[in-house]
Amino acid sequence: MAITKEKKSELIGSFSRAEHDTGSPEVQIALLTARINDLTDHFKTHSKDHASRRGLLMMVSKRSGLLKYLRLHDRKKYLEVISRLGIRK
Repeated sequence: MAITKEKKSELIGSFSRAEHDTGSPEVQIALLTARINDLTDHFKTHSKDHASRRGLLMMVSKRSGLLKYLRLHDRKKYLEVISRLGIRK
């Protein structure tokens, strides 16, 4: 259910601005998207896991805020991130 180290380092490497960048909005959005996708698969088998559902909703809200920040400050990067992750139309 958790993201493996390999997957996490791959996401960080592909979305980071600099070599050791883990705090930029692009990286945070990519990591949250991976966790959200894992939890979505989890709910297909565990539909009554309401504690995890609350965590999912908090992650979706956090990602939404980061996307809003990125959209307002760097429109080009925002469009690139959403197209690479496939999270908006």
